[in-house]
Amino acid sequence: GGSRDATRALAVPLADRILESARGRARQMNAGAGSAHGEVLLFLHADTILPASADGAIARAAASGARWGRFDVRITGDSRLLAVVAASMNARSRLTGIATGDQAIFVRADELRVAGGFPEIPLMEDVALCKRLKRASRPACLRERVETSGRRWQRHGTLRTILLMWRLRMAYALGADPVRLARRYDVERTSA
Repeated sequence: GGSRDATRALAVPLADRILESARGRARQMNAGAGSAHGEVLLFLHADTILPASADGAIARAAASGARWGRFDVRITGDSRLLAVVAASMNARSRLTGIATGDQAIFVRADELRVAGGFPEIPLMEDVALCKRLKRASRPACLRERVETSGRRWQRHGTLRTILLMWRLRMAYALGADPVRLARRYDVERTSA
């Protein structure tokens, strides 16, 4: 996916199969989904850890008719604000039916195909997919918590990151171009 380091060499002894795709998270997730054979697919960020009960929780949700869903999230780190951020993400997602990649989105493979996969945009691909999936059904919002790293929040400042993410989400909701938003996101992250 555009990596120029030793990622591939490090992964070879640890993986059953290595996929290569063009740069971009949406393209990479679509490539993985296209080569997967399972009935339910899970999209997990590299800095997110599933709870031990994840497979059972997903299986129960699917058996009860859920077409897609997500987990509650806990953000690890030293800032007390991170617990507030996580609680807000979980509540917002329950209310709106929109999840973010940090919440480990899972979806039936056939449902993902009907939705057209992740839109190949550089930012907000998770939000855009959830909007498509929500047309067919609301997500299963699992109470089990995934843990995601708060490193980004702490490196750039928790409050600053909250404000940046709110601005980006609001701009996207109002129709801003994801390419321009991705550029703004990159500039804001590197100027911290």
